[in-house]
Amino acid sequence: MEQPESNTMAENNPSGKESPKAAKPLRMVIIGVLAAVALIWGGSKLYHSFFYVETDNAQIVGDIYPVISRIPGTVSTVVVSTNQRVNKGDTLITLEIPDYKIKRDIAEAALQNARASVLAAEANARAASATSRKQQADLRRNENLRHQDVISQAEFDAVHAGAEASSAQHAAAAGQQSSAAAQVRLKEAELRNAELQLSYTTITAPASGHISKKNVEPGQYVSPGQQLIALVGSNEFTVNANFKETQLDKIAPGLPVVIKVDAYPGKEFKGKVESLSSGTGAQFALLPPDNASGNFVKVTQRIPVKIIFTEKPDKNHPLSAGMNVVVEVKVK
Repeated sequence: MEQPESNTMAENNPSGKESPKAAKPLRMVIIGVLAAVALIWGGSKLYHSFFYVETDNAQIVGDIYPVISRIPGTVSTVVVSTNQRVNKGDTLITLEIPDYKIKRDIAEAALQNARASVLAAEANARAASATSRKQQADLRRNENLRHQDVISQAEFDAVHAGAEASSAQHAAAAGQQSSAAAQVRLKEAELRNAELQLSYTTITAPASGHISKKNVEPGQYVSPGQQLIALVGSNEFTVNANFKETQLDKIAPGLPVVIKVDAYPGKEFKGKVESLSSGTGAQFALLPPDNASGNFVKVTQRIPVKIIFTEKPDKNHPLSAGMNVVVEVKVK
């Protein structure tokens, strides 16, 4: 009696595995597919390298404005919070103002006093001028009388001395008037300075943007020059791409750029090269390298390249300073 064909095959392949002859074509197909994919991928990369120069050593750069206090004082109110959007000129912080109001009032009073002194000096100058004119007229009359020997030499000398004294008093009064006028200008400047100091108690936004770092709270005492808030301007974002020095021969201002932001996979932004730095990044480091010190190892340097956006990002893809990006400069 003949055995079934399936039993015969089972006896020939008791392990149940596919025979080497049957598996070999499958492996060849898989290897061929992988080789084709590798060739296509490698070819696309090679083709891409002829037309583009790229780097992933790039970040988005934004204008960061330090919000500082110009005067010492105690913080009264802080009207903004972290990540809040503000417009240029919006009030951010107010300082306590009583001390600066008192200084302004003192400066106003000093100015009024100086103006009163000017009026008094003007009156004295007019009186001295009148006295000097009278004494000069008396001197001229007495000169004629002396020539006619009507009055004695002693009387003439007395009139002459009086005329000289009145002239000196007139000059002194004029000097006091000029000094009083100068004091008025000084007190006016002091009043303007006091008003300026009073205006500094209100700290406003230097530009439109977002509050990114807030280091101030009500009741805190602040000093002049102390940074209280970091404001990131949102109007102009650029890209700082650090290309290898061996890539710069193909890069020039005006070339188009494709910008890919890591935060938005698949999204591409358009830009162009604006300028190339005149120094490597290492030259601006805290401790720049000194190749004349002895041991020297040649290291490929990076050159910062400024790239600007030629299209504004939409609301669905907001950008932030410091984001990592990949830039591709089209060189052909």
